[in-house]
Amino acid sequence: MKKTSGTETTAASSDPQDRLAQAVRAAEHALIEFEIAVETFRVEVENFSRLHHQKLGPMYARLDELDALIAEAVAANSGDRDDIRRAWEARALVMPMPGVEELFGGLLGSDGVRPVEDPHPPRRVRPGKEAQRLYRELARKAHPDLAQDEAEQERRSEFIARVNEAYAYADEERLRELAAEWEAGPVPEEQQPSEGEVLYARLEWLAQRKEQLAAVAAELEESAIAQMMKLSPDDPDGLLNEIAESLLNQVANREARLAELVRSQKGPE
Repeated sequence: MKKTSGTETTAASSDPQDRLAQAVRAAEHALIEFEIAVETFRVEVENFSRLHHQKLGPMYARLDELDALIAEAVAANSGDRDDIRRAWEARALVMPMPGVEELFGGLLGSDGVRPVEDPHPPRRVRPGKEAQRLYRELARKAHPDLAQDEAEQERRSEFIARVNEAYAYADEERLRELAAEWEAGPVPEEQQPSEGEVLYARLEWLAQRKEQLAAVAAELEESAIAQMMKLSPDDPDGLLNEIAESLLNQVANREARLAELVRSQKGPE
């Protein structure tokens, strides 16, 4: 039996195809980490957008209604054709007007003072630290990009879809259940590419996937909600409260303007 020398072993480990396989594995793990980062950011943006709509949406609707009423009052006073056109345009933008309780509920108490604790806060679904840890661990273990067999990729894709859904709703209990389910399931075998053509094709696919994710990330970064989040990355809830205060002041100013126009229509008593 012929013995293998240390020199021959070293030469084998430096084989170009072995190095290519290592490059593929490194690219796979880098892509997974990038996907985790993009998905985490997407959930943060969607959750902030949901809270923004729940908390501030009624006030934006109130401002639109007041703008329409003011434009109509101005048109009624002047009779000017341009004022009438602007009134029609303002009214066309109005959504159903929220009631006073819907507008101010949870922001001001019955005495006009902000309550210490909001009795009806918007549903918070921002994942906590534990949910983030569970999500990252599951994504790293069960990511479809780690499997090249079509059936295994499909199984992992279905599993990761459930993981993403649980994470989007910050459901730590569900994430723990999914972690237990994965641990109890079959351990996937690592499949090492055996041919250079397959490895090159794999690298090309990974590069294309990264480009797609980069485009998604760029779109998220450029969104209005993401730009708003950048104003207060450490305290997004505080930012919403500041915007709410500003909107309340705008509502008050428009209410005063509308009251003034209504009085001018009635004339001196």
